[in-house]
Amino acid sequence: MGRAHVSTHQPVAGRYRLVEIIHRETNHLCWYADDLGTGRPCLVTQVALPGDPGEAVRHAPSHVLRATGMMARLCPGRIAAVVDSVHENGFLWTAAAWVDGTPLGELLAEQGSFTFARAARIGLELLDVLDAAHSAGVTHGELGPGQVFVRETGPVVVTGFGLAGTVPALRLTAPSYAAPEQARGEGAGPEADLWALGALLHTMVEGRPPFRDRGRAEATLKGVDRLPLRAPLRAGPLTPVVQGLLRKDAAERPTGRVVREALGRVLAEENPGTAPEAVPGRLRLRGAYPAVLRDLGRAGRRRTAVLGTALAVVTVAVVVLTAATRGLPGTDSGSAADTPSAPPASAAAPAAPQAPGASGDPGDRDDRDEPTPAPTTPAPSGTGDLPPGYGLLSAPEGFSVALPENFERLDTSRVSDLAYRITFGPEDGTRTLAITYSERVGTDPVAVWRDDVEPPLERTAGYERIGAIRATTYQGSEAADMEWLSADDGARTRTFGRGFLLGGGRGFSLRWTAPAADWAKSANQEALRTFLRTFRPSSGRG
Repeated sequence: MGRAHVSTHQPVAGRYRLVEIIHRETNHLCWYADDLGTGRPCLVTQVALPGDPGEAVRHAPSHVLRATGMMARLCPGRIAAVVDSVHENGFLWTAAAWVDGTPLGELLAEQGSFTFARAARIGLELLDVLDAAHSAGVTHGELGPGQVFVRETGPVVVTGFGLAGTVPALRLTAPSYAAPEQARGEGAGPEADLWALGALLHTMVEGRPPFRDRGRAEATLKGVDRLPLRAPLRAGPLTPVVQGLLRKDAAERPTGRVVREALGRVLAEENPGTAPEAVPGRLRLRGAYPAVLRDLGRAGRRRTAVLGTALAVVTVAVVVLTAATRGLPGTDSGSAADTPSAPPASAAAPAAPQAPGASGDPGDRDDRDEPTPAPTTPAPSGTGDLPPGYGLLSAPEGFSVALPENFERLDTSRVSDLAYRITFGPEDGTRTLAITYSERVGTDPVAVWRDDVEPPLERTAGYERIGAIRATTYQGSEAADMEWLSADDGARTRTFGRGFLLGGGRGFSLRWTAPAADWAKSANQEALRTFLRTFRPSSGRG
């Protein structure tokens, strides 16, 4: 396929008419498109190339076609069949047969996280594809949530083969899922794909990637390389394999065979009736399986796994933002904002916290068992005078709110144009404000908190609801408030959430998370009052 002029009015390559974005991640868009030549729907991916990719980009389309063609022969039905590839105006475009599935990233944005069994099954299906690729000398190198399509029936379909190595860039798409050696510019081998598999497993059960996207690829890759991995909190029986795959040293990661056996054991234990032949992969469930992955690194390639009989079960469960609420999970590595995930927009954003002054000095009170008093601040008809050290932020996504001057945007996640979630806080993430918008919101804010959000939270480490879920009004709209305690790496955090409806299926939610021990301090209570008093949607959202 030759060069194509791409504009909002002209089809890609004169043939593929872009209809709708179905998934968006850093430097990577997936489009539902119409093939004007055949009249059939197709999947078009748009990958942003570096500012000056040089001569290498000329060969990128043919590299993609060769790699995907080989993989399609090795894994029939498991690879999106690429029919075209072109570069234009700084983008690499790839057209493939339509995949009857949903990008993993979109499912996670809708549902927050998966059960252990579902994550293990998807992991095994991905491992099948990676094993086939590695046996043929092919490395994916760009694996991320946007490259995995989950189908209602049948195994997952993988896209994106052939992107790695086409240009000098360290990583073209989803830098949060790059392996440390990729982040250091050492290239991608099979071990990098296993790291990406571990990062995807982490995201599926934790509700966020192991390292958050910091807005710029360079900053994200630096964090992947240099920041330590925090212990998973919600991975349960998948904890050993996730930690093993996410070893910084590529030589210390477990082999594909060890990973397969560990995932197979989790799947069998979570679904006791699973027959051996029902487990994906070439190795069936016969005999014992590795229970704990440790000491992954000895002589030679230093990749031996110690087999055990007892599986250490972390009594932590998945925090789910249900599909009904279409909430967006956080992606900060270790931010308090991720414990637990913010309630979906449909969970009517909780009402503003109440002023603590009536019961004495808030700094001397233990509010663990007392709901935050009902707000005594005026209705948010205007921002009024802001507290010292606060400034008004007007976000391009469609809202404004006053924030402390040391707050910055920690994370942004979105699903097409239908939903987004933005987390603000200081760099250390000790206190966070998460704001979610959705156009697929339920009609009863209280019911959403009670029926959709709380059940998964109840399986989270240290979860304890504070008081009742309270119906309220906010800015003249139906709303509901919910508060809870949870544990973040051993530290107790407290979250106040308010969701409110805008009508027409649209809604916002605001969630304020701070250390439980400091919750009643005047600075935290003032912050909450200020957020609720000053937050307002832009005219296009309200």
